[in-house]
Amino acid sequence: MKETLLFPGLGLEFELSRVAFQLGPITVYWYGIIAATALTLGMLYCYRKARSFGVDPDKIVDLILVTVLLGVVCARIYYVVFSWDQYKDDLMSVFRIWEGGIAIYGGIIGGLIGIVIMCKVTGIKLLPMLDLAVAPLILGQAIGRWGNFVNIEAFGCNTTLPWGMTGPAIVNYLASHQKSLAEIGVVVDPTQPVHPTFFYESAWCFLGFLILLYLTRHRRFDGQLTLFYAGWYGAGRFVIEGLRTDSLMWGGVRVSQALALVGSVAAFVILFAVMSKIKKADDPEYLKVFVLTPEGQKIVLGQPEGPKPEPSPQEPSGDTSGGGEEPSPSHGEGKPQD
Repeated sequence: MKETLLFPGLGLEFELSRVAFQLGPITVYWYGIIAATALTLGMLYCYRKARSFGVDPDKIVDLILVTVLLGVVCARIYYVVFSWDQYKDDLMSVFRIWEGGIAIYGGIIGGLIGIVIMCKVTGIKLLPMLDLAVAPLILGQAIGRWGNFVNIEAFGCNTTLPWGMTGPAIVNYLASHQKSLAEIGVVVDPTQPVHPTFFYESAWCFLGFLILLYLTRHRRFDGQLTLFYAGWYGAGRFVIEGLRTDSLMWGGVRVSQALALVGSVAAFVILFAVMSKIKKADDPEYLKVFVLTPEGQKIVLGQPEGPKPEPSPQEPSGDTSGGGEEPSPSHGEGKPQD
């Protein structure tokens, strides 16, 4: 079934279908294709850039798979918890994820849990791995928002800007949610164009991706890229979420907007505090990133991570006097391990 989407101010009209194609009894949706594309690009990025962060690329495939799985599960749980009225009368619908209903912040929380667990299991350093992950993550978010375009969802309130959009699906949704929107102080005319908030977030995320690519070559400490991502994405999401008409609510609070505000402020405060210490220290070795350490350089060069060598045995003393004195430390110790 196709839906019409109009951009009257731009003179654009699209006929959109959620279904990309059929493979016998299997229905393949555009949203799934877009998500798979984002995931594939993210995996390729991580694999190619891993060594430059001091991460062994041979260890990250399992990490990515577990992280994605937990991300999807938590994204669904997050959505269901804050939309319980939709599911309480049909509990089996909780598991029909293909019908829609996931939330990005739930996915981020689940992905973070997955990375922490798998870093512990595989021995990967946590902060370098997080720094490696945030650029492909925000790129994936930029790409994934176009799934909202195909599904005609994640739109905002009325606008007179030339890129405002409308269509039967938008009109029907807004008309049927007038009461719930009014309860949170949102007054909207279903017949008038609305903000394409999916596009705003996609553009914001793509700009963040470009900035992260630059910062990757100039990072000063492990965790810097992660803090920037949390601050940047949170700041944009806070503003954009305030325009949306489909926010997950907790009482009168937009849940994602509240999380975005807290996360963004906390991340930028920590980022600026650490950068200030680095500048005051005036020491290029201060908080050196892991990849520049001897251990990190072994990974960059593709050297195997074997056990540390045993200290060499003591050379027998030339003294045959039979004295029981221990050898002097200055003769018996080797160089310390880095």
